[in-house]
Amino acid sequence: MKRTHDIRSTTILTVRRGSRVAIGGDGQVSLGDTAIKHDARKIRSLAGGTVLCGFAGSAADAFALLERFEAKLETYKGNLRRAAIELAKAWRTDRALRRLESLLLAVSADATLMIGGSGDVIEPSDGVIGIGSGGQYATAAARGLLEHTEMAPDAIVTSALNITADICIYTNNNIAVESLGG
Repeated sequence: MKRTHDIRSTTILTVRRGSRVAIGGDGQVSLGDTAIKHDARKIRSLAGGTVLCGFAGSAADAFALLERFEAKLETYKGNLRRAAIELAKAWRTDRALRRLESLLLAVSADATLMIGGSGDVIEPSDGVIGIGSGGQYATAAARGLLEHTEMAPDAIVTSALNITADICIYTNNNIAVESLGG
């Protein structure tokens, strides 16, 4: 069954340079071809501020996943990789979780991970990854900035998301960025 109005929203981007990492997202939520919210907050601090997480997709689904992810982080004492793997296993095998439509990006001092419902836990080799409607635009812009400038990760995330907002109709310039390290 095709939905008549797809909710589209969000571009989330993370960039790692040296010991510093930043994650950011825009604030737009769209219903069909209409922007219905401009200042949604899609970045969360977890595990006492040692893990930052952003989400794209259904907000209700993302919040349900964030609760489970935070519990996994607590169980595994803030070990991002282990918590992500355990969440992905549960997400893939649990009948109720399998229906959740969202993606997570999570960063810590030593890891950058994308977590998906088909059991995916992906760590980008260059420390740059984007998700959501404008994720690929943001990734391309960030990789160019990372390679050809000395900008800090938070500045790269902000600039790449602004570039994306000029291209992607589901991304706006209401950008929130958080960082770790440095």
